Amino acid sequence: MIDRHSLAPLRHRRFRYFLGARFSTLLGSAIAPIAVAFAVLDLTHSPSALGLVLAARTIPMVVLVLFGGVLADRIRRDVVLLTANLLCFGTQSLAAVLLLTGNADVWQIAAIEAVNGAAAAFTFPALQGLMPQLVDRTELQQANALNGLSRNITMIGGGAVGGALVGFLGPGWGLAVDAVTFGVAAVLISRLRLARVPREAGQRSSTWTDLRVGWQEFVSRRWVWVIVLAFSVFNAVTAGAVQTLGPVIADETFGRVGWGLVQSAGGVGLVVGALVMLRWRPRRPLVVGMFGCGIAVFELLLLGLSPTLAPLLAIGFLVGIGTDLFGIGWETALQEHVPTDRLSRVASYDMLGSLVAVPVGQLTAGPLAAVFGASEVVVGGAVVLAVVVALTAADSSVRGLRRTDVAQRVDTPM
Repeated sequence: MIDRHSLAPLRHRRFRYFLGARFSTLLGSAIAPIAVAFAVLDLTHSPSALGLVLAARTIPMVVLVLFGGVLADRIRRDVVLLTANLLCFGTQSLAAVLLLTGNADVWQIAAIEAVNGAAAAFTFPALQGLMPQLVDRTELQQANALNGLSRNITMIGGGAVGGALVGFLGPGWGLAVDAVTFGVAAVLISRLRLARVPREAGQRSSTWTDLRVGWQEFVSRRWVWVIVLAFSVFNAVTAGAVQTLGPVIADETFGRVGWGLVQSAGGVGLVVGALVMLRWRPRRPLVVGMFGCGIAVFELLLLGLSPTLAPLLAIGFLVGIGTDLFGIGWETALQEHVPTDRLSRVASYDMLGSLVAVPVGQLTAGPLAAVFGASEVVVGGAVVLAVVVALTAADSSVRGLRRTDVAQRVDTPM
C-alpha cells in the first residue's frame, strides 16, 4: 500500500504544479511519437524516411544539450521550461494544421521535429536539476517515483489515445492534442517562480569553463560514465529496432491500434514499477535497474520472431516495470551524489552520451532492414542488448553504488 511517507512530496505546492505540468506534457508526448511515425509512413511508405525524421529531432538534442545544461545551472530552471513548452505549443500546432489541411511534406515534419529536439535539449537538463528545488532531499526518491507514476499513467492513456486517434482520425489530430498539452503545461509552470540556484563565491565564469566543471563532475564518478556509455548503445539499438522498425512491423502484422496498445502496456508496467519504487529502496539500485532494462531483450526477440499482439502486450508490461526500476534509481542516484548547482550540467552530459549514437540507429535501421529484413535486424539488436546489460551489471562501480543511507551506515564507525 502507499503510505503517508510515500506521498510526502505532495505537501509542497510547487511540486504539485510541477507534477501537473509534467502530466500534461507527458500525455501529449505519449501520443506524438505514434502520430509522427504514421504521418511519415503515410506520406512516404518508407522506413528510411521515418528514420531521417526521427534523427532530425535527435541530432539537435545531441548538439545543444550541453549548452542546455549550462543554461539551466545559470538561470531559473522554470523559465527554461516555460520557454520550451511555449515553443513546442507553436510547433505542434503548426504540424497539426499542415497534416489536417493536407499540405504536409516530409521536410516540414522533419524541420518541426528538429525545433522540438532543440527545445528538448534545454528541457531535459532543467528537469533533472529541478527536483532538489521542489522537495526535501530526504523525499527525492518518493518525488521521482511520483513523477514516474505520472509519466507512466500518461503512457497508458497516451498510447491508447494516440493509437485510436491515428488509427481512426489520422496523425494530425494526435499532434493537435499534443499542442494543447504543451499549452496547459506552460500555464502551470508559470506558477512555479523558482529562485536561481546559488553558486559558490567567485563562480562567475565562461560557458566553456562551466562545461569543463560539469565534465569533471561527470568523469569523476565511474558509475556515471559506465552507465551512460552502456545506454549510448542501448538507446541506439532501441531507437532503430523499436522506434523505427516497430511501427513498420506493426503496420504489416497486428496494426496501428495494436501498436498504440503495446505502448500502453508498457505504460501500465511503468506505473507498477513506480509504485514499487515508492516503497522499495534497493541497496544496489543500478544493478537492479540494469537487469530490469534487460527485459527489453525479450521484447525485441518477440517483435522480431513472432510479432503477435497478446504476447507483446505481456512483455511490454514487464519492460515497463524494468524501465522504471532503472529510471527512478538512476535519477535518485544522480540527485543524491551530484551537487545541485552542477546537476543540470552532469545531466546534460548524461543526455549527450546516452543519445549521441541514437541517430545512427535511426538512420541505419531502414537500410539494414532493406538488406537483411526488419525481423533479422530486430533480433540482432536483442543480442547486442543482452551483451550490454551483462557487461554493465558486472562493472565494480555499478555493483558498488549503494543508496546513500546504506552507504552512511556502512561508513559510520561502530
